[in-house]
Amino acid sequence: MIEVKQIFSEEVFIVNQLAHQIWPEAFKDILSKEQLDYMLDWMYNIQTLKEQVQSGQLFYLITENGQASGFIGLEPNYPDADILRIHKFYVLPEKQGRGLGRELFNQSMNVAFDLDCKSLHLNVNRFNKSVTFYKELGFIITSEENNNIGKGYLMEDYVMELQIKKE
Repeated sequence: MIEVKQIFSEEVFIVNQLAHQIWPEAFKDILSKEQLDYMLDWMYNIQTLKEQVQSGQLFYLITENGQASGFIGLEPNYPDADILRIHKFYVLPEKQGRGLGRELFNQSMNVAFDLDCKSLHLNVNRFNKSVTFYKELGFIITSEENNNIGKGYLMEDYVMELQIKKE
């Protein structure tokens, strides 16, 4: 049985644990171990995740037969009103290809419709194979960004958008 449920501050440790399982595989050919460790600590430490929940970000966990298998983090009205930003979107490597990512995406669409958003936005590493998945979902690349994240590291991203309704 597959279930998607919203999680709150007291459960963000699950996102932390999943990220530490997923990222080494997802980014092994893209990031150095040092950059990967730096980014995990920066983006996925439990206090940061709790602060994100408290500031209004929404986190959803997907489970398969009771086992945590992936997550998505959403931020309403970022950077502008009517936009739902996907900040985090990951499924365990051994669980990919089973429709779990699509279930998480469907949850983001439900949230976007509930909030009457006009589009979904996300950033994705330009060298990440998930770019293909996002394109299959209907996202288009709108720009490229190189974001300095400290310690000499860059996030080399595509900015992608999915229009939900016409402006």
